[in-house]
Order: sequence, then structure tokens, then C-alpha cells
Amino acid sequence: MPVYTVHGPITGGADLRATDRFVFVRDGFHLWAAVFGPVWLAWHRLWLATIGWIVVMSAIDVAMVNLGVGTATIFFADCLLALLLGFEASSLHRWTLSRRKWRQLDIVVADDFEAAERRFFERWGARQGSVGRNQSTVDRGAPPPTRDFPRPPPLPAGGIIGLFPEPGAPR
Repeated sequence: MPVYTVHGPITGGADLRATDRFVFVRDGFHLWAAVFGPVWLAWHRLWLATIGWIVVMSAIDVAMVNLGVGTATIFFADCLLALLLGFEASSLHRWTLSRRKWRQLDIVVADDFEAAERRFFERWGARQGSVGRNQSTVDRGAPPPTRDFPRPPPLPAGGIIGLFPEPGAPR
């Protein structure tokens, strides 16, 4: 199952007004990032990563040509770097979001994007609702609210549970 990280802007706050700006980043291999590296990076507005990718690929290709390496080896090296970009594309996306002052809100495991979005907003809405109801106790530094647990069963008639029903009895 795919894993998604959910990111939201810090400046706008993670409230109901900012939900349309939340970004879901799928973890794993991105085929289109490996095949169309600079285009994929530019499409996702990863400008520094795009410039860095072009500079690194150009520098490696120029260095290999100057060293007299064959074209097959250069092609193989470019394919390896493209695979590296495919595997690290989501990390570059998360890095760019953190550089833009966004924070990671949650990690969601789901079958597809829609299920991840639904699962995240169900959990997030429940957390937002519970925080809103008990905000005064959290703000004052009071202990957290407790839940009502069922009462334990009554003790037996002797009052002692265990292998030695009488206190001080010989072993």
C-alpha cells in the first residue's frame, strides 16, 4: 500500500481555511520523474531541484566526455542518475516543502490518493474537533481530561487474591 505524507503551510495555520492548500506526497518510486526528470521537477515547482538536476547532469556528462568515456557508458550513467531521481523525487518534494516553511501534518497509508485524502481528513477532523472542545483545559495547563473506564470486578470475600490467601501464612 502506498504511503503518503501530508504537508500544510505554517504561516496560514493548519485550520479549515488552509485545507485546500494541503499537499499529499506519495512515497516511493516515481516513474515519470525518472523518465522526464527536469520536466517532472518543473511541473511540481521544484525550481532549485530542477536547476540542480540540470547542472549535475551537464557536469557529469561534460566530465565523462572530457575523460574520453564511451557513449554507452555515458548513457548508462545517465540512466542510473535518472533512476536515482525516480527514487528520490518524493524526498526532493518534501525538502522543497520544508524549505518553503511547510510542516508535515500526518502520514497516511491508503490504496490510492482519494482514500488517503479521505482517511487523513477523517482523522484530522476528529483531532480538530476534540482539541476545540477541550481547548480551555489545554491552555491552562490542567491535566488532560480522562475517560470513564469500567469498574474492576469486586474482590472475593476474603479480600486477597493470589496463591497465599492469608497474610503471613507459611509458604
